[in-house]
Amino acid sequence: MKSKKNESVNDQEVKTEEIQEELPQVENNTEEVVDVPSEEGEVAVKLEELANELEEQRDKYLRLAAEYDNFRKRTLKEKSDLILNGGEKTLNSILPVVDDFERAISTMEKATDVQAVKEGIDLIYNKFISILAQNGVKKIETDNQALDTDYHEAIAVVPAPSDEHKGKILDCVQPGYTLNEKVLRHAKVVVGE
Repeated sequence: MKSKKNESVNDQEVKTEEIQEELPQVENNTEEVVDVPSEEGEVAVKLEELANELEEQRDKYLRLAAEYDNFRKRTLKEKSDLILNGGEKTLNSILPVVDDFERAISTMEKATDVQAVKEGIDLIYNKFISILAQNGVKKIETDNQALDTDYHEAIAVVPAPSDEHKGKILDCVQPGYTLNEKVLRHAKVVVGE
């Protein structure tokens, strides 16, 4: 029995030693646990900083998107205004020609001198052509020109009276015009073959 008692005492001593060996480890674990809350605090602070920075970036993004949307709407409105009122300057410059035509019409009813009426119409025509030129509209030249399909449209081909007239414009049926070097209307011409 003594041996069983001794064994149980020995077992108890061994268990006590094991417990004592584990105690310092528990104390070390408590120190680590104490460190963990401070690390968690740092993580929480860092997380809060990142959340604030994210909110600032989100706010900047929303403001930028709203600013871009306003810019887009403003430019669309300006473009539509230009399209609607873009010809205002040109039309204002043509109105005096309309006034001249109205005066010419009223004068033609009373006029007896045909030559004076013709001169008046020529003056109005020249004024109108000069206003078109001021606005960038030019007549396409066709006299003794070679056929250029960028500016001319051949509506008829006739035998050339001489070799030097082959491939050249013989007659202009309808004049063409350009606006700032862009063709508004091609000149309709008769070409010699």
